[in-house]
Amino acid sequence: MHPVGADGRMALSDHFRELRARVLRVALTFLVVFGVSLFFFDQLYDFVYGPYKTARENLPQGATLPTTQGAGGGLMLYLKLCGFTALIVTCPVWLYQIWAFIVPGLHPSEKRWTRIFVVIAAPLFLVGVLLGWLTLPKGLEVLIGFNPDGITNLIDFNDYLQFFTRTLLVFGLAFEIPVFVVMLNLAGVVKGKTLAQYRPWIIIGIFVFAAIATPSTDPFTMTIMAVPMVILYGISEVLARTHDRRKAEANPNAGLSPDEASPL
Repeated sequence: MHPVGADGRMALSDHFRELRARVLRVALTFLVVFGVSLFFFDQLYDFVYGPYKTARENLPQGATLPTTQGAGGGLMLYLKLCGFTALIVTCPVWLYQIWAFIVPGLHPSEKRWTRIFVVIAAPLFLVGVLLGWLTLPKGLEVLIGFNPDGITNLIDFNDYLQFFTRTLLVFGLAFEIPVFVVMLNLAGVVKGKTLAQYRPWIIIGIFVFAAIATPSTDPFTMTIMAVPMVILYGISEVLARTHDRRKAEANPNAGLSPDEASPL
């Protein structure tokens, strides 16, 4: 962490240097994992192709996965698939770097929450990715099922890969929202009382977000995303209110305005 001035703030040039250093760490880690994933391409391909294969088996009409990328299609497939794998595997690194850059002024006693953030955020992201992978066959089945009988759906593999990666990333990032809520509360940005006050609207917003974010139009996929998010939000609200209550008990005068007299 770069030194701060007398007013507790970092200079703009220090912010840029810190940002550059964190981006370089993420990029280096990404390249290392990308290189390793090239040796596991066959397993990765089976992982990506699995949901489509499951969806196709449940459809009466045919569906195939051609590619229109020409002679370089195979190479591009390697690069895209291994790049997506590196993005998923390195999620603990870039999640930590994002959070550490957003909240650089934590006190030593609060730094442990950053480590807890990484420990919780990375598994939640991976759980979201796994949940997206499990629901993907149903979403594909619904979308491909709109084809009339006798029509074979020709889905370009690159379009399918883009659909696949977008779905998994949306599910993974959606599961990070409650974690960021808790961490923002610990940083003093969001109050637990405020979360409780706007709870109905937040729940509605979660379902709207799930309806927009999920690529398929079926309510099953939307519900699979929204329900865990609502549960996680409820947990984050309880944690935030508990933290605020303990903070108030430790410092009863913390919530007083400068013009308000203390009980003492």
